[in-house]
Amino acid sequence: MHNFEFAHDLDIPVHPISALDFMPRAELAAMQLHRLKATVRLCYERVPLTRRRMDERGVKPEHIKTLADIRLLPFMKKTDLRDEYPLGLNAADMSEVVRFHCSSGTTGKPIVITNTANDIEVWRNGAMRALAMFGLRAHDVMQVSYGYGLFTSGLGAHYAGEGLGCAVLPTSGGNTERQLMLMRDLGVTAIACTPSYFLHLIDEGLKAGMDFRRDTKLKHGIFGAEPWTQEMREKIEDLTGIEAHDIYGLTEISGPGVAGDCQYRCVLHVFEDHFYPEIIDPETLEPLPDGEEGELVFTTLDRTGTPMLRYRTRDISRIVPDVCKCGRTMRRIARVSARSDDMLIIRGVNVFPSQIESGLLTVDKVLPHYQIVVDKAGDLDTLEVKVEVSEKTLSDDVKSLEALRKRIGAAIQHIININARITLAEPNTLPRSEGKINRVMDLRKKRAAK
Repeated sequence: MHNFEFAHDLDIPVHPISALDFMPRAELAAMQLHRLKATVRLCYERVPLTRRRMDERGVKPEHIKTLADIRLLPFMKKTDLRDEYPLGLNAADMSEVVRFHCSSGTTGKPIVITNTANDIEVWRNGAMRALAMFGLRAHDVMQVSYGYGLFTSGLGAHYAGEGLGCAVLPTSGGNTERQLMLMRDLGVTAIACTPSYFLHLIDEGLKAGMDFRRDTKLKHGIFGAEPWTQEMREKIEDLTGIEAHDIYGLTEISGPGVAGDCQYRCVLHVFEDHFYPEIIDPETLEPLPDGEEGELVFTTLDRTGTPMLRYRTRDISRIVPDVCKCGRTMRRIARVSARSDDMLIIRGVNVFPSQIESGLLTVDKVLPHYQIVVDKAGDLDTLEVKVEVSEKTLSDDVKSLEALRKRIGAAIQHIININARITLAEPNTLPRSEGKINRVMDLRKKRAAK
């Protein structure tokens, strides 16, 4: 069968690296429990913070007898990593540490994650399985336009691509003109980057007269590292003709390759042999049943450098209970399009930037570049949404432009139930990013600081 097998009785080509994705649930649960017990013991014996918190709860490693007993364990969060900076949560002897990675945060102390050779292999395995699930094979040429260095995405995609036998083009971020030239000249078939940076590449390519369908061999986009909506995916695919795949990961847990979507591209399969998912109520911290939306929590099952017990990601998702048509047995989570710490409270209403994006991109004539500005007029919160439209659209008569503003405002209000002032911007006037993009300006914070 050449370089792939077929999954069970389904006519779906599957790379051999994906064999674990189809493990019987009972066998998977036994593996998870064995690994969970080992991880809890490792944390208790080598991480003072974990041992102190478990002792406060009266919990010992031997109390973990079933997977359900994970609820006995304390949570971890990003502030723990900052408070214990630099190596307070490290569980490995320094002779075993082969690499550090740090968060991409720009304020305060970074988080530091130690990686043993085992951790690098766990990370590589998850990322390879994600790429294989997306349909990448050894004949592909993959351009990695994520940043390299302390940020995990660049190296994660790089090693996964090489592991599958792809020819990897490590462009990192920046130098957009060269990125487009190499994409075209080297026959790139897959690109890995943030969705916002790919939109920037699309913009620059179109300005240079480039047609992605005609002038490139690009088939796959591997996008992650920032929330993006289904509407954004559809816009990217419409502009370029590629398949846009969602890869999920975070530095604290491993990097890209914690989860990814299969060919049905609606939800994400978690590589549960490495990462155990839960959904909790972010207020009560109680676990929620499958199907209910809440905060995504992960426990690493076989990492040994900086293992994580019940790490609160702040990402909003839900566990999808039914079995996927692709035949994979790994549980699925809904695509992450929002983070609880990205939430804006406007006039007493909880609003996520992704909700505004969803409304915007349902309106034709709107380009996928926008900025959200929140301010105050007296005691009243104000919301302005700046959105780019084409020069041709801007040349329309005043009546047509006003009708477009009303359509955009109505689409947003339908989702968030708040009126927004809509500003139509010229192409290429709103901020772009070569990494993670921040689309929100909350001027209320600046006013409060004065």
